[in-house]
Amino acid sequence: MHKKSIIFVCLAAVQLISLFAFAQDEFHVLLETVGGVPPNEMMQEHLIGLIDREWDRWKSDYEMRTTPEAVAEYQHRLHDLFMDAIGGLPERTPLNPRIVGVIEREGYRVEKVLFESRPQFHVSAALFMPDPARFPPPYPGVLVPCGHARPAKAHDEYQRMGALLALNGMAALVYDPIDQGERMQMLDAEGRPIAWGTHAHTLFGAACILLGLNTATFEIWDGMRAIDYLQSRPEVDADRIGCTGNSGGGTQTSYIMALDERIKAAAPSCYLHYQAVQLRKAPGDAEQNIFGQMAIGLDHPDFIMMRAPMPVLICAATKDFFDINATWETFRFAKRLYTRTGFPERMDILENDAEHNYNRTQREGVARWMSRWLLEKDQPIIEPEIELIDEKDMWCSPRGQVMLIEGARSAYDFLEAEENALMIRRQARWRSEDHMRLLEEARQVAGVRPLAGLPEPEVQSLGEEALSEYVIEKLIFTPEPGIVLPAVMFKPPEPRVGEVFLVVSENGKADAARNGGPVFTLVKQGYNVLAVDVRGTGETTPVPYQDLGKGVGEHWVDYFRAYVLGRSYVGMRAEDVLVCARYLKTQGQAVHLVALGNVGVPALHAAAFEQELFASVKLSGTLVSWSNVIHMKPTHNQLINAVHGALKVYDLPDLADTLGRKLTLEHPHDAQGKPIIGGA
Repeated sequence: MHKKSIIFVCLAAVQLISLFAFAQDEFHVLLETVGGVPPNEMMQEHLIGLIDREWDRWKSDYEMRTTPEAVAEYQHRLHDLFMDAIGGLPERTPLNPRIVGVIEREGYRVEKVLFESRPQFHVSAALFMPDPARFPPPYPGVLVPCGHARPAKAHDEYQRMGALLALNGMAALVYDPIDQGERMQMLDAEGRPIAWGTHAHTLFGAACILLGLNTATFEIWDGMRAIDYLQSRPEVDADRIGCTGNSGGGTQTSYIMALDERIKAAAPSCYLHYQAVQLRKAPGDAEQNIFGQMAIGLDHPDFIMMRAPMPVLICAATKDFFDINATWETFRFAKRLYTRTGFPERMDILENDAEHNYNRTQREGVARWMSRWLLEKDQPIIEPEIELIDEKDMWCSPRGQVMLIEGARSAYDFLEAEENALMIRRQARWRSEDHMRLLEEARQVAGVRPLAGLPEPEVQSLGEEALSEYVIEKLIFTPEPGIVLPAVMFKPPEPRVGEVFLVVSENGKADAARNGGPVFTLVKQGYNVLAVDVRGTGETTPVPYQDLGKGVGEHWVDYFRAYVLGRSYVGMRAEDVLVCARYLKTQGQAVHLVALGNVGVPALHAAAFEQELFASVKLSGTLVSWSNVIHMKPTHNQLINAVHGALKVYDLPDLADTLGRKLTLEHPHDAQGKPIIGGA
């Protein structure tokens, strides 16, 4: 090559590289705030605004419930909606209960119990039984689901609660939830838990959601089968069953008392307040967020009012991270409805000056409440010193983990079985039925509106910036009030006519425009390229919350805010892609779509639902299938793209197949975020 040509090529390359170095430094399109809100809080404020609107509607509907008939209709309707939101419950199967040991204490005994809430799905429990010499049976039975404490039933607060009830003539069944105590669902080769508690519940929840289930589905069913066990004991009066639990156990108590009419008295502790307050801070883990609950009018007061006039005592702490004022507001809603039904005395609150806990004051109040309504004895109850049992001495399984019992099945095993059955049905449908009709079903599940139903976005140009002969134009798309999509149009000096690329990236437009990245390559080839930050990416990426562990993903807070509204991030981001593509298409250009990373999932939805909008689609580093999320554990960052109940209708390959040769899949990833060896 001629020396001058070499110099020219080198200078051109330097200019192009300089362009992208410049662009990456100057990619911030948005001002410091968007309507007074920092960009990284945009989604938070948008979703909280929608939640507040639903809470206002809830309060308006509440005021209409003034007659016994209106209350009864509301209770039946919400029961059915709640059951549907968690995917229903399985059929009863044999409990196969076993008492594997007994520990004697003064005034009571502790029986170590194993039973199967589903076939080979073992529940480890401690049954605190009164001294029959002092309290002749039958006894009332009280269910005590445990909160998020790693030792679960062996935790001192739950041991003391069980013992106090037994010392006052009531049988108490304290049992381990999944991923706590002896019920860790993911063990390594040495039998050690891979994850536990809120982290494990939410990893499991991401898989549940795809099947239209919830971590709560499993917890509620364990609780209902625990009632079955209590009722099977001849020493227990089957018609006098109570339930109490703290924190996560308060969550379970709230759900079980709402859905199971066998509960005759309840005392949830350190949980009940309401979502519009909680979601301003951070949601709880997976089981504390029910799909679409705000949209169907299901909030914390409803867990009480669905069973009015059953006696309920709210136990609350003034220094709890669950807002005490919201707890009092929930109490007032419930108290008024109980008054309307003629039983105000059956709704009460215990407030104590403490932090989040199940302390002695709470436990004594719970025991007195249960005594009042299950024993018909309203008497002061004082907790004595309790001789605690060592955690290992409370083991019901030989090695302290039920998953090490031969033949044991995990919660994940049931999800896999469900997915295997759904996959057969899905494949049969996608082979034999009309794809347009199936795509419409998928659209409804994902919550993506037809293109014609999407309003035209406001598009604002912030002007152009030139570097030599290359130009960057900064744009802001406003697809709906409160949502802005910062974008940059890259314009080469002699662009190809009639073709444009739309590029979206999991890590935002700056990532897509890195040196050697797709924007760099496409501009070099002479294409106009629009790089857009879809909501929650790039400049609008929220402040990461790692409370539930890195594997859950940094978007979990905003994800659950959308989830309780019945919305999916996949659906919202797919609509972002669609309005930007339509903007380009109306300029008379053929639109080629490129998506990098996990935003490939919403991009695939957009392309499959509006195929005529796109000339070609390329997905790089995108999840291979949702089925892979079910079969792989632990997963990594799969919550953000989980669409509730999607696998009942479709999987990602079903959408991909409808695009035919228009689609290119590059470097597909598995559910752990790792490239699939040999992937196309």
